Amino acid sequence: MNVATKLGAYALGLAAVFGGALGVGALTGPVGADPGASRTAGHGEGGHGRGGSSHGGGNTPTPLPGGLQVSQDGYTLNPGTTTIPAGKRTDFRFTVNGPDGKPVTRYTPLHGKKLHLIIARRDLSGFQHLHPTEAGGGVWTIPLTLPDPGAYRFFTDVQPEGAPKQLTLGTDITAPGDYEPTPLPAPAQVAEVDGYEVRLDGALVPGRSSKITLTVSKDGRPVTDLEPYLEAYGHLVALRDRDLAYLHVHPDGEPGDGRTEPGPSITFYAEVPSTGTYRLYLDFQHQGKVRTAEFTATAGAGQAVPAQDDHGGGDHRHAD
Repeated sequence: MNVATKLGAYALGLAAVFGGALGVGALTGPVGADPGASRTAGHGEGGHGRGGSSHGGGNTPTPLPGGLQVSQDGYTLNPGTTTIPAGKRTDFRFTVNGPDGKPVTRYTPLHGKKLHLIIARRDLSGFQHLHPTEAGGGVWTIPLTLPDPGAYRFFTDVQPEGAPKQLTLGTDITAPGDYEPTPLPAPAQVAEVDGYEVRLDGALVPGRSSKITLTVSKDGRPVTDLEPYLEAYGHLVALRDRDLAYLHVHPDGEPGDGRTEPGPSITFYAEVPSTGTYRLYLDFQHQGKVRTAEFTATAGAGQAVPAQDDHGGGDHRHAD
């Protein structure tokens, strides 16, 4: 792009209709609104769900994907600011407010953490998976940097104590300045990060559980000593292009279960809500460091991830 696109114009083009019959208002919902059990994100669709968990079928309405709402089931993500300077380390603070309007102070841990914060720019670059600390009184804090100007989506995976299920709440945070979108890399089976090569095998089929296998190697040799990270050998996040509908699943099996090997392969069972393009982010830990491999994949009925020898591009940055 020769001329930088201003953020205001970019934001006007972000609204997207999902599922044909659902308009933008139905997707986002007013703050504090409860869209109803038939349209809320279920376990394994909007949060740290176990791979292979079952999903509703028959005449059950399709659940709303996670991360599209700032408020769900009476719980609301409340950022201390909606603007963060680009390229400057900032102490970001926020709360999750309960049905009584007060910050939640008690949570059910999800994979070793009370709260997970996922960040991605609206063009699907700049992915970060962070774990804020509690500052007291229900306030969460994390030092972070938004590297470039643009609109970023902030997701929180949480399960307030007493809530019937975990939630993924989302809100936009803006880094002011001239916005230069990063083109989405073409679909590819192989991604490289910090000298590691990760191969993606499998197909994303909308509306049903899809088996996805990611295999990690380094210097041409399979990595067979992956380390547990957040009670798993790998974490996979998928974001749908344009509206950033959120899917977070975990692998089939876990460390110490007597059957799951620490690599080189990690198998996931994921269910994407629709046809379209997705960006996949795999977190894995080896030799004491967490790395993120990124892929672009296309979901369509019977459409497999294309076999290519080129490497998935984009950002491989990971903040911890």
